Amino acid sequence: MIKIAQGAEAVIYKDNNKIIKERLSKAYRLKEIDESLRKFRTRREAKILGRLEEVNFPAPHLQSFCDKRMEIVMDFVAGNKLRDVIEEGDAYQKFAKQIGERVGVLHQKDIIHGDLTTSNMIVSDSGLKLIDFGLSSFSDRVEDKAVDLFLLDRALESKHYEIYPAVFDNVLESYKETYREGAELVLKRFEQVRMRGRNKIK
Repeated sequence: MIKIAQGAEAVIYKDNNKIIKERLSKAYRLKEIDESLRKFRTRREAKILGRLEEVNFPAPHLQSFCDKRMEIVMDFVAGNKLRDVIEEGDAYQKFAKQIGERVGVLHQKDIIHGDLTTSNMIVSDSGLKLIDFGLSSFSDRVEDKAVDLFLLDRALESKHYEIYPAVFDNVLESYKETYREGAELVLKRFEQVRMRGRNKIK
């Protein structure tokens, strides 16, 4: 078993073809609050992965979870991170379409990813897969879906500025085609969220 990543919330290990994610304790939080929060987030992430599997969404397969060890075990998703290949030639057009489709399906199912970046998207043999649902949640709120898109917009602008805004425009076209019944309201709210974000930067 090898450690492959560590973030603010969790440490990630790879053991053959499986990924083990352990949520970290925070010393600055009261022990009871820390344990309750980590347990809640572990259960929620496992529930979301289970829901994604039910709808055949391209994400890691949940093998097991334990809210005593604050641990989730899932399949390892082989492939390149999208961030490393999206700028090759005009590849972004194809990938943008897939991103829009994936996010459209999530929002259709009232799932918010919470960390939509090209580092959390894997180009696998079977197509684009989304990973790292540690900040995900269930929500039918238009605001939450708009913020999800806003975070993706900011991530693409900062990391892939050479193909921005064309890449995000393509994402939105595909998003609208996929999430037909809800996209209009979300995109209207997205423009408001984007305006608020710009005003904060100023």
